[in-house]
Amino acid sequence: MTIKGFLANAVDTALDRSVVLGYTKVGSNIRRLWWPADPPPGAMAGKRVVVTGATAGIGEAMAESFARLGATVHLLGRNEQKVSHSAAMIRDSVPPAAGGSVIEEICDISDLDAVRAWTADLSTRIDALHGLVHNAGGMPKERIETPQGHETQLACHVLGPQVMTEGLLPLLRSAHGASVVFMSSGGMYSTALSADDLESRDGEYNGVLVYARTKRMQVVLAAEWARRLADTDIRVVSTHPGWVETAGVAEALPTFRRLTGPLLRDVTDGADTAVWLVATRPESSAGHFWHDRAQRPTTFGWQRRDDPEVVAKFLAEVSRMTQP
Repeated sequence: MTIKGFLANAVDTALDRSVVLGYTKVGSNIRRLWWPADPPPGAMAGKRVVVTGATAGIGEAMAESFARLGATVHLLGRNEQKVSHSAAMIRDSVPPAAGGSVIEEICDISDLDAVRAWTADLSTRIDALHGLVHNAGGMPKERIETPQGHETQLACHVLGPQVMTEGLLPLLRSAHGASVVFMSSGGMYSTALSADDLESRDGEYNGVLVYARTKRMQVVLAAEWARRLADTDIRVVSTHPGWVETAGVAEALPTFRRLTGPLLRDVTDGADTAVWLVATRPESSAGHFWHDRAQRPTTFGWQRRDDPEVVAKFLAEVSRMTQP
């Protein structure tokens, strides 16, 4: 390793461990000095990508970025009016020369029956899928149940993506080089994986804590998919966008937003690594967790790694909950 490379790694690690500097626009602005090259123009030409939760914020920015790279983007949301509005904005902003296009898709990720119906329908309309980004999310203040009786964050962040990935697996295989990305959160570092009370029925409901717990679950679930598909040409990873200025942050975490507002990343910055991961398909090793175009540890040095028995129990519960 060169001296320049050594210094870059040292600064990168310091940014990551500082959290505030690494997760804000300070971190991405510095890391751009050495991070891997952007995907070339047209990198996604002739390819299809599904982006869930694509009607606002990071998801919408991600859909636009894919379209600018030439992809056909299946822009998925649960509200038809919002989907149409986002699709129209992207069509207006992306120059025709980029070659990208947007297809409007309606599905509530937290409704497992709706996910099964939508994946079955998509499979009749396209032959292959090159990218799947599980971006849909939420942080309700009160406990809400889905039509199947699941806590809504568990369903939206974990169970829905599990069912969707399973349902779209034949299309991903047909792409002969596909990527699946779970959009997690840096908040997942604040909690260890637990396989108990997945439905958050015990005690007073804390939406912020449940969000962190289910984002940790996403990282574990992505790693399991990566292990399961290790001998295929489908790459599965998780990533976190850093601290991003979105309407969801302003609504769910007003104090946090007030304190960090000037340092928050914009949505395009937050979408960057997920887009890069799909467009470039870098090699990934155990853990498969990324931020700012580099792989990151799934725990900090002072934290214990997830207990294999807890991981196994969690995965078994997810499998049970997602059976038709």
